Amino acid sequence: MSDTKITVPVPADADAPTAIPLRTALKAPILLGVVTVLIALLVIFKDRAGDTTFRLAADTDFFDLPEVTVPSTGTVITVVLLLAACTVASGLLASRGRRTPLWLIAGFAVVAMVGFLAWAAAGKTVPVIGLLGGSIALAVPLVFGALGGVLGERAGVVNIAIDGQLLFGAFAAAIFGTVVGSPWGGLVAAMLAGGLVALVLGFFAITYFVDQVIVGVVLNVLVIGLTSFLFGQVLSEHPRELNAPDHFSRIPIPVLGEIPVIGPVLFRQTILVYLMYVAVAVVAWALYRTKWGLRVRAVGEHPKAADTVGIKVNRTRYTTLLIAGLIAGAGGATYTLVSVPQFGEEMTDGAGYIALAAVIFGRWDPVRATLAALLFGFASNLSGVLSVLGSPVPSQFMLMLPYVVTIVAVAGLVGHSRAPAADGVPYRKG
Repeated sequence: MSDTKITVPVPADADAPTAIPLRTALKAPILLGVVTVLIALLVIFKDRAGDTTFRLAADTDFFDLPEVTVPSTGTVITVVLLLAACTVASGLLASRGRRTPLWLIAGFAVVAMVGFLAWAAAGKTVPVIGLLGGSIALAVPLVFGALGGVLGERAGVVNIAIDGQLLFGAFAAAIFGTVVGSPWGGLVAAMLAGGLVALVLGFFAITYFVDQVIVGVVLNVLVIGLTSFLFGQVLSEHPRELNAPDHFSRIPIPVLGEIPVIGPVLFRQTILVYLMYVAVAVVAWALYRTKWGLRVRAVGEHPKAADTVGIKVNRTRYTTLLIAGLIAGAGGATYTLVSVPQFGEEMTDGAGYIALAAVIFGRWDPVRATLAALLFGFASNLSGVLSVLGSPVPSQFMLMLPYVVTIVAVAGLVGHSRAPAADGVPYRKG
């Protein structure tokens, strides 16, 4: 095995300056154009006079950054012009059969968000630190779930059961965190719960060749029903004994936590956020820089060829799926050990499906999937911040915002993307 060379096919969506179909290339400029028009309509149909202040400083910073105050209407007009320029640039690239680069899309998104906030918070102050820091906190379960999804699908197993792993992890964290009297005990229990769901998925999908999508959906429904039943019959009857876990507190990192903007956002978080940083780095390194990662990718791309050179395909899939479940379960612990004081029915609100969308948006890459999950976390936190600021946007739309961003991102920005070739295909030896 060690002397045999394994070649993993390069995905068709790799970052290479090759020509792509015009229909695919036009997705990005069309979407950018729609967003530009929508931002312009904000001023046309509902002009909001006044200034918007962006607060960039926190009490713990080495030094205070001054607040930035901008005129609402003038800022939106300037933003519209910049967005139009980005849209034209994207259209020119599409006409040449080239994909819009990620940096251009990211810059467009930042500029558009500045314009939207300048309009929505006219006459108010936007707490930038709270907006960004809260976004990272809300994205933690999405990132862990997305990492679990990437690992599973890289090994050839469609992990639709991410939501069930998150929910069962949150449930186990609440009970064992309370019984043990330590959030660390709850975290371990959450990981084991996520791993258990993953093993059940593997048992049916890998061993008995049941359709992986169907098994994943059934497991999600099963976990919802099981946790809801136990919540009503057990946890509600004994809330202090079984549903009152201790929580992880924020741990500021010395020096780093006092850097303006970056410090409060990234380095004054709970231990689960720091574990998230480590998990992303480890998964990316292991997947691309180790023999284990090479075997996982080989199994997901061409299991028969991997079997030929001595790789145990189904065992590799089981192992990878178990690791994915442990990681996703850790994300579920965020709900009951950080976000809220106790477990509640269906408290994940379908976050596992958003994590799965992050996997697709991130093109089955752990770092890109993490960035996509952070985007969805930002959308969730933005809806809450704007509600507090009294934004004129209807509250119903604000509740829809995270899911709208998910649909737009996956449908409009992914473009031509290819999952691992054997993703969702059971392997029958011989």
